[in-house]
Amino acid sequence: MTDSLPPGGTVLDADELHARWADAWGPEQVAERLGGISAPWCIVAGWALDLFRGGQSRPHGDLEIAVPAAGFAEVRDRFPEYVFDAVGSGRIWASPGAEALAATYQTWLRDPASGQFLFDVFREPHEGRVWICRRDESLRLPYDAIVERTADGIPYLAPELVLLFKAKAARPKDHADFDGVLPLLSQARRDDLGGWLRRVHPGHPWLAKQ
Repeated sequence: MTDSLPPGGTVLDADELHARWADAWGPEQVAERLGGISAPWCIVAGWALDLFRGGQSRPHGDLEIAVPAAGFAEVRDRFPEYVFDAVGSGRIWASPGAEALAATYQTWLRDPASGQFLFDVFREPHEGRVWICRRDESLRLPYDAIVERTADGIPYLAPELVLLFKAKAARPKDHADFDGVLPLLSQARRDDLGGWLRRVHPGHPWLAKQ
């Protein structure tokens, strides 16, 4: 991703965004459409934590998945009847060209008939099948080590990494997710999370609860 965003892009206010995400898909719908692709994709963010827990703990305003950047075309090709819009810094580039895609890493699937957004794709840095943390490129892990699966085979990001990403914003729902999931983590997962927090977000208040 480049440091500067291309010109243009549309800014949507909070109410319109909320309305246009009202029909967001759930994990099962996305997993059904992406079954069999070779790219190591996974559900991330709040939904990933609920897949780890084995049940939905709260409402989710959207659904986010992550895929290696080089694997995005394989995801895109599974949704020929829809459009992917590029998103960055609060702006949306509808049906983006190469410049907007290169300058952003989020991509929202949109139903062109209704204008509704269905799910969000993070195009992640990687080297082959090794994931690279966007916030600290020295943190690199094999996808096989960080993508877990439900009993039904839905892939999701390991909860300790989900919490690492939630630590930056630390909104009320992120604190609630942390408090709800931490007791479910093994000591090894807690140790990994603590080490990553000290590395990426030194002094973070969650460290005191470890």
